[in-house]
Amino acid sequence: MKMKKPPSMRRKKHYVVFRLLSDEPVDFYEVKNAVWNGFFNWLGEEGVSKAYIKIFKNLWNPKTQTGFVSCVPKYVNSVKLALSLVHQIGDQRVIFQVIRVSGTIKSAKKIIK
Repeated sequence: MKMKKPPSMRRKKHYVVFRLLSDEPVDFYEVKNAVWNGFFNWLGEEGVSKAYIKIFKNLWNPKTQTGFVSCVPKYVNSVKLALSLVHQIGDQRVIFQVIRVSGTIKSAKKIIK
């Protein structure tokens, strides 16, 4: 049986809520690949591993083109910058707009609604 770490030993997480602005809807996997490429270009492999970045598929909303990225609080500004550096997905020009940074998914979902 795997034992959980006590709360004092767990990593803190922040959730970056973003909106994708584009002419046509974009598939989640295309967004994911473009975002990861942006992270690797800006932070490099070592920075990405230290930031503990995760992109949530189940929180991607294809209608509003909004999504969530989690990271360590120290790297929030770097994640926001890496998102803003992605300008093209496939042949489409896109803009990533960071809506807000939150400490919990629950409060971040309230912001979107």
